[in-house]
Amino acid sequence: MVTMIDALGVQPGMRVLEIGTGSGFNAAVLAHLLGAENVTTMEIDAALAEHARTALDRAGYPVHVVTGDGAEGYAAGAPYDRVVVTASVHTVPYAWIEQTKPGGILVVPWAFTFHPDGPLAKLTVRNDGTAEGRFIGPGFYMPVRDQRVRQAVLHETRERWSKAGEPSCTRYGVTVTRDGQRIWLDTPDNPVA
Repeated sequence: MVTMIDALGVQPGMRVLEIGTGSGFNAAVLAHLLGAENVTTMEIDAALAEHARTALDRAGYPVHVVTGDGAEGYAAGAPYDRVVVTASVHTVPYAWIEQTKPGGILVVPWAFTFHPDGPLAKLTVRNDGTAEGRFIGPGFYMPVRDQRVRQAVLHETRERWSKAGEPSCTRYGVTVTRDGQRIWLDTPDNPVA
């Protein structure tokens, strides 16, 4: 979590959307840094969301806990300066890009679809509604519920990565547009997935 929060580059007054509340620990850290009024966190599991809401309130961090599918983001609170996701994806939901201000940053764990480290992506949203960035290091997170990867994909990923010379995950990047996404190696004009 420290790597993710550091990658967000949060500053006082910024508004953050967290996808995947879990216990609420990360939301509490963000609330401590930014003020509870600047943090919205989403959890798909209603019981877990209620548990986190109660724990956060008791700890003195009454952040806005939303029970819902994080893949849709939370448009009612948008736009956000930062979005942090605590479950891996193989496809970035475009709602996250739409709900982030131009110049805003998203930190997103990636599924094992192109690199065996399940790396963290750090994306910057552009004025044209696209987002682009690099993978900043390994990160192993459980997948978003509807983005689980079959075991065969993990095997294929490792084989493809090995044949490519086992490049560091930090050599990869991703570009996300309204129409889809493209993972690339070294430069955006060298797509690999």
